[in-house]
Amino acid sequence: MLSSFIGGDKKEPIAAPFASNGQNLSYAFGMLIGTDLKTRGLSAKDINAEELANGLKAAMGEGAPEMDMQAAQALVQQEFAKIQQASQSKSTDEGKKFLETNAKRKEVKTTASGLQYEVLKDASGAKPSLQDKVKVHYHGTLPNGTVFDSSVERGEPISFPLNGVIPGWQEGLQLMPVGSKYKFYIPASLGYGDRPAGKIPANSVLVFEVELLGIN
Repeated sequence: MLSSFIGGDKKEPIAAPFASNGQNLSYAFGMLIGTDLKTRGLSAKDINAEELANGLKAAMGEGAPEMDMQAAQALVQQEFAKIQQASQSKSTDEGKKFLETNAKRKEVKTTASGLQYEVLKDASGAKPSLQDKVKVHYHGTLPNGTVFDSSVERGEPISFPLNGVIPGWQEGLQLMPVGSKYKFYIPASLGYGDRPAGKIPANSVLVFEVELLGIN
């Protein structure tokens, strides 16, 4: 539970603010627990600090627990499931609105599957088939501009079998002649669906600038 805080960004350590080691250690654990809960979607208004302290004491053998561990685990899992569902619904709604607005731009074309694309640079080379291996440069972001993956930033293109990537890429790259550069707007149904992937939340629209460098 505390691993998300440990080993994070390295900054100059702040001197222990309290006189006793017990106070400093307690405050440190509070920071770790609070940081973990925040990353999971909870805020200070969701947590009663007094009952949190009581739960800690009971778990450590000081006083009788008000609920058993099985009930505690079930309650926490239920709350996190609610947070995840709300987050997914928000991503779905935001993605739908983004694609609806984006489709109205004259540069954007939409295929029967819902894939949206625009041609940034056209070319007259061969187009790959699903059985081909392709070499590309790409830059992937969420609609809000958050970068989640980029061979451009790494400075090294990649090669892969076209039939081994997400459906949006499979369809989109088959539209591209070698030497061209397209921008794809991939609905969640053609991306990772309701599965989060690294920096990509569940039900996210994916935006990729892709340059097709070659067919192997």
